[in-house]
Amino acid sequence: MPIPNVSSIEMPILQELVAVGGSDNLQFLYERLIAYFPQLSNEEIAEIKNGTNKYWRKAVQTAGKILDENGLISRDRGNWTITKKGKADAESQFSDFSIYKTESKTLSHSDIQKFLVKIGESLGFYAETEFEYYDVIWRETLKNQRLSHVFEVQSKGNIDSAFAKLKRAYEAQRSKPFLVVSTERDLNRARLSLSREFHDIEPVTKILTFAQIQQVHQNLANIAEIIREFLLK
Repeated sequence: MPIPNVSSIEMPILQELVAVGGSDNLQFLYERLIAYFPQLSNEEIAEIKNGTNKYWRKAVQTAGKILDENGLISRDRGNWTITKKGKADAESQFSDFSIYKTESKTLSHSDIQKFLVKIGESLGFYAETEFEYYDVIWRETLKNQRLSHVFEVQSKGNIDSAFAKLKRAYEAQRSKPFLVVSTERDLNRARLSLSREFHDIEPVTKILTFAQIQQVHQNLANIAEIIREFLLK
């Protein structure tokens, strides 16, 4: 199918920049923006991921140029940063959903673990912290021994060690691996490490930030009871 038009890519760029803390490298945005367009075919997604879909790259670059000209982002070579005007514009799109702004207090490793447990429980999973050597795990039920989701929370320490644990979980039970990092610097460092040393689990591994987990937790808290109704069997 045709690549989405430029205007439809502009808001996803702003939303993604907000989600990662304000700034991201264009090379990472190409792939991260895929999630906003479920109409893309598997072939197109594969081409975007391996960098051969020139139409997608051109569309994203053109959307970024327009956003820059309108004062919504600033571009410094390959790094794109959202402006105050751009952030306000992005947040206004979510006003009907009562999106919370990130609190100013510094989030700890323990805070994120607690958030992940609450999120998992809201989605109908059995969730637990410090299970064996994993920071957080989700299972379908308490009695189900398979680890459905595995999370490593990285506020400091060795990112490669966290990836090694996630790789072990995936290879053992095909658990869904998630790395949660505290800063944008760690986010970029983790992506590089994943694409190089742990490229074999790159297609299945998700990297999220503390801010993203907090945002999901805060907003999900308001609709947890409704979500459970959908999940009732």
